Amino acid sequence: MFVGSQQRVTLGNIHHYVDMVFYNKILKCYVLIDLKVNDMKIENAGQMNAYLNYYKNEVNDEYDNLPIGIILCANKNDIVAEYATGGMENKIFVSKYKCYLPNKTELEDEIKKVIEQNFEGSD
Repeated sequence: MFVGSQQRVTLGNIHHYVDMVFYNKILKCYVLIDLKVNDMKIENAGQMNAYLNYYKNEVNDEYDNLPIGIILCANKNDIVAEYATGGMENKIFVSKYKCYLPNKTELEDEIKKVIEQNFEGSD
């Protein structure tokens, strides 16, 4: 479930913003996503760790599981990601995103499929 984008986290009277926040109903936890247009940096893991600690202490209800963090970056160095996130109590995952924009025909075909699947027989 989409909670919002640019969700404010205030730490020590300084505002920070989580790019996207979701709530996974099956896992019963918040999923925080931070988008990076550059390569993965060590400090990205620390930033996400702070966001997760905030959500754990300030946002979670008693029935929520611990939040999960995902850092999506233009390039991922496996060694940097491993050392930056290793040993942390919080679950932080790092991945490289792929930029893909479908052509007009592919997009139209996908829209038709969704319409057929969701509105079949609803006349």
